Amino acid sequence: MDASVELFVLHALRLRGPATEVQVAERFDLDRTSVRSTLEGLFEAGLARQYEGRLAGWMLTAAGREIGEQLLADELRQSGQQHRVDAAYQQFLALNGELLSICTDWQVQLIDGEEVLNDHQDTLRDDAVLLRLERLQRQAEPLVAQLAADLARFEGYSSRLGSAHERIRIGQTEWLAGPRIDSYHTVWFELHEDLLATLGRRRSDERVEYDAAPDIPAELEE
Repeated sequence: MDASVELFVLHALRLRGPATEVQVAERFDLDRTSVRSTLEGLFEAGLARQYEGRLAGWMLTAAGREIGEQLLADELRQSGQQHRVDAAYQQFLALNGELLSICTDWQVQLIDGEEVLNDHQDTLRDDAVLLRLERLQRQAEPLVAQLAADLARFEGYSSRLGSAHERIRIGQTEWLAGPRIDSYHTVWFELHEDLLATLGRRRSDERVEYDAAPDIPAELEE
């Protein structure tokens, strides 16, 4: 099993699972034949399983997740960029609460002290929320560009965030938080998971960061 392909397949499953063979191959532009043989090898080693039904696709086992993190740690150590990636992660956290707040404010609003679904009749309010996203995008652009320069595996986030933001700007606002498309929130969530996996961290370690952020709808909870 090619070590580099194994890393990318394990990582694609970490970021996208449950994922089909095609989705795994597309995530890092991998050869389908190599992906298929790698998945079969991971299955035989007990590192990945294929599920049927509503959540059909390949997913990591606990052992697979652990091996994936070890490979990512080796990659980061060999790159010599751990300090810079960790600094980028801290910058990301500084923006993360605002992105979650933006998504919340887009979907719900306070009326007489009660949270209700945003009917988007108040266009001035909606415009203010989207202006906040515009500002956040300007802050995120250099961050994701620097990450890609430090570790090539992070390439693509810049264009994906930019594409989602451009769709939002032209009125396709489902691209802010739509769960079944490569929306801004979907890409942001994946970037978050990528940073955590790369640095061997856990979301539970960040609870103190989220305590200061407003509650968000269940469908947006990270």
